[in-house]
Amino acid sequence: MPEFPNIIHFAIPFFILSMLLELYVTTREKYKETKGYEAKDAFASIAMGLGNVFLGFLSKVIVLWAFVLIYENFRIFTIPVAWWSFILIFFADDLSYYWFHRISHECRLFWASHVVHHSSQHYNLSTALRQTWSGGFYSFIFWLWLPLVGFHPVMILLQMSISLLYQFWIHTETINKMPKWFEAVMNTPSHHRVHHGSNPIYLDRNHAGILIIWDKLFGTFQPELDGEKVQYGLVTNINTYNPIKIAFIEWYNMLKDTFSGKKSIKNRFLYLIKPPGWKHDGTGKVSDDLRNEWLKQQHHEI
Repeated sequence: MPEFPNIIHFAIPFFILSMLLELYVTTREKYKETKGYEAKDAFASIAMGLGNVFLGFLSKVIVLWAFVLIYENFRIFTIPVAWWSFILIFFADDLSYYWFHRISHECRLFWASHVVHHSSQHYNLSTALRQTWSGGFYSFIFWLWLPLVGFHPVMILLQMSISLLYQFWIHTETINKMPKWFEAVMNTPSHHRVHHGSNPIYLDRNHAGILIIWDKLFGTFQPELDGEKVQYGLVTNINTYNPIKIAFIEWYNMLKDTFSGKKSIKNRFLYLIKPPGWKHDGTGKVSDDLRNEWLKQQHHEI
């Protein structure tokens, strides 16, 4: 079995230095309009990141076991560990990430773990560390096709780490726009600010990992608008810095909606797979409803 270093662990000093540099930069007059850092929020994000790393030791055992099981017993091809196969897995992993990320916004069962990353009302490098404590135990299903077609499990885990590492630097307001050619192809701070926005026009957009091309291909791309400043956080913010609540409050709310009250078995099940905001009695609003209402309002104002 090939061995590759755990690049996330090696990157921790880089994360710390980058956050300190950003903290310094955001105190300058030029960046007075940014929210910058708020101590309680930043420490909550760091706590979520540490919890994610700690639980990752367990979840990665499960993920590696699943990948190896499929690779050793069911793979269709054998793709060697070579320079050209790293190009292939770069695109394959990034496509997998796009669909994982998109479904995590469109299915409440996956949103229950992913909502953690969107729970901060600030947007800085510490926000990148605000990671799930539960998602690692089941979100890997979106990557199961990779060992099936013949990519080695360790190679898959390495590329997943590279993707996560790339996404760290895009969590900042200190970078406005990258060169046009870069913005056209790659995920950038501008694109990802949109993704973290609770503005109706920005909801559930720009699910990219490294390449923004998937959003453009599958119809989920939204550029950052000059006249629509991004409001970070959730449609209904949880307003807590408690890491336990941040990690599990949506699990509690989802299960409460699923099992409480008088509902059919079908509707109870739908609370697990429908988008956040859906209600069985028709009173809920999902992101498309909120976006359409916003667009109609903009049209009337014009």
